[in-house]
Amino acid sequence: MDGFQTILKFFMNQKTAIGYSFMALLTMGGERVFSLVAFRCPCSNENFRYGLVFLFSPAFVLLVIGYFLNSKTWKLFTGCWVNPRKIFPRGNTCHFFYVFGQITLNALVAPVMWLSVALLNGTFYECAMSGLKNPAYLHAVCHSKSAKCFEELHKVPCDKSSVPFAESDELKRTLQAQSQILGWCVIVTTALLSLLTTCCASCQSKVSHLQLKFWRVYAEKEKEQLEQIFQLYATKLSERNLKCFFENKEPEPIPLPAFQAWEDASQLYSFSSSKQHYSTIHRLVEEGQKEINEERETTLDFVDRMEIP
Repeated sequence: MDGFQTILKFFMNQKTAIGYSFMALLTMGGERVFSLVAFRCPCSNENFRYGLVFLFSPAFVLLVIGYFLNSKTWKLFTGCWVNPRKIFPRGNTCHFFYVFGQITLNALVAPVMWLSVALLNGTFYECAMSGLKNPAYLHAVCHSKSAKCFEELHKVPCDKSSVPFAESDELKRTLQAQSQILGWCVIVTTALLSLLTTCCASCQSKVSHLQLKFWRVYAEKEKEQLEQIFQLYATKLSERNLKCFFENKEPEPIPLPAFQAWEDASQLYSFSSSKQHYSTIHRLVEEGQKEINEERETTLDFVDRMEIP
C-alpha cells in the first residue's frame, strides 16, 4: 500500500511532464494517421496549397482547441461585451494583452508540437514545396539536374515524373532534408523562447521559491474543492426545488453567493505584494466584496505557466 501511494505521489508531482508527453504522443499518432490515411498528394499544380493546408490547418485547429480548453479564456471574456471595463480596467488597459499573451502561450503548445512532428516527418512539406513555382527556388532545387526537373518537380512525390530515378530520389531527399531542418529550427526556437520566458518571469518575481510552491498547491486544492462544492450545492438546490414543486411546499432557504459575489469571484487574480492572498476567492473572504486597487505583478505566471490547456 505504501508503495502504491509513493508511485501515485510521484505521478501527481510529475503530472505536467506526463501531460506534455501524452500530448506529444497524441500529436505524433495524429500526424501518422493523417499521413497514411487522409493525405494524398495530388502531384499537380495544387501541390503547394494542398501541402500547406495539411501542414497548418491542424495546427490552427489545435490552437483554437487550446483557447477553448483554457479556463482563463472564459474568465477573461465572459461578460466583456456588457462590461468592457472587465478586460480593460481603468489605469491598466494593457492587462488584457498581458493575460491574453499568457493564454496564447499555453494554447501554442499543441500547434508547435504538430508543426515540429509534421516537419520532421517531411511528407506535407515535400508535397507543398514540390508545387512551388518560384523561379529562384526551382533553380536552387534543380541545380545540376536535368531540364525535366523544372517542369515535373510536382510529380516527384508520387514517382510519376520522367526524371531519372537517381535524380528523383535525390530531389525527395533534398525536400525532406529541408523539412527536417525547419522542424529542428522550430523546436530549438521554441525551447529557447520557453527558457527565456521562464527566466524573465523568475527574475521579476517578488515571491520566494517556497512560497510559489505553496501557492501552486493551494491553487490546485482550491480548484478541486470548488468543483466538489459546486456539485454539493447544486445537488442540494435541485433536490429542494423538485421536492417543493412536487409536494407543493414552501422552499427552505439555502444560502448562496450574491450576484456581485459571483462576478467578483470570477475575475482573474493578480498578486499584490502588500497582501498574501492566493486567489480571488481568498481575497474576497479576507477583505469582503469591495473594490481593491492592486499592485499587479508577474507572479501569476509562475502559478499558471505549467497548466495543460
